[in-house]
Amino acid sequence: MALKYFAVDRFTILLVLMVLLASFFPISGQWAEGFNTLTTIAIAILFFLHGAKLSREAVIQGMMHWRLHSLVFAFTFIVFPLLGLLAKPILQPMLGDALYLGFLFLCFLPSTVQSSIAFTSVAGGNVAGAVCSASFSNIIGMFITPILVSFFILGQSEHAYDPSSAIIKIVALLLVPFVLGQLLRTWIYPYMVKVPKLVKAFDQGSILMVVYGAFSSAVIAGLWQQLDAATLFYLIVACSVLLTIIMLLAFYIPKWLGFNRPDQITIFFCGSKKTLASGVPMAQILFIGQPMGMLVLPIMIFHQIQLMVCGVIAAKWAKQNLDTSDQ
Repeated sequence: MALKYFAVDRFTILLVLMVLLASFFPISGQWAEGFNTLTTIAIAILFFLHGAKLSREAVIQGMMHWRLHSLVFAFTFIVFPLLGLLAKPILQPMLGDALYLGFLFLCFLPSTVQSSIAFTSVAGGNVAGAVCSASFSNIIGMFITPILVSFFILGQSEHAYDPSSAIIKIVALLLVPFVLGQLLRTWIYPYMVKVPKLVKAFDQGSILMVVYGAFSSAVIAGLWQQLDAATLFYLIVACSVLLTIIMLLAFYIPKWLGFNRPDQITIFFCGSKKTLASGVPMAQILFIGQPMGMLVLPIMIFHQIQLMVCGVIAAKWAKQNLDTSDQ
């Protein structure tokens, strides 16, 4: 099951196709305005479905494990940002201002939800804890990410920036639909179970729409004149090194703190990943008028690397658990 993430999956291929489509046929003018409106509606529906999908029972059970959630929170919103900020003297000259800001924005994002839970389940971790921790990360990230962006990115610019307006927009676009989904879960979830492929298609389709719109704007602004092959290679290496460091920390620190094996697995997968699903919509709100393509490129690359690496690790741990149970 987890090995499917090691290969280049269909969603990754579609992401690349959206970048290519935007490169050759970027949408602009009134068409772009209409497309952005549709994208906003699609994102709101996406988070409504996320809310309807989440089991309240699992959340209540998982909420009791505050030590686990505190450590995942520390990795997501303290360790990741510190690594991104410490890397500035090396990465900013290497990547340029826009790509480095995208890399730093990646470090400020919440964890993933679906893949964190899926990998935790495959590897034999604490699934209830993963559901609660990943979901809490996304909810609290709607407030923390804009504050971090305001202080460390936009706060450094010449223009004054008020994070409260961005938080209000994020709450309206992401959190309100999520809460509505939770409230209506009793009626909505049975239909979601009947059409899982449709839900998945909508989930991925909304992200593809955002990526196409973002890269269309970037291409019109001259993205490919600013980004060469060497810089792209440096970005891939930077994302790989970041993931390696955070995974080593997320592997050893829970051991040193005395967490049991299932909790170690949960902390590893929830604390080492960043969300593409929430990250791209947040970027649209937080970086209005900024080079959007350059800002979301790091999270797109990191997203695929984390899926491939976590897929291999989850499969290996699942095999170890199977071998142990056979003894």
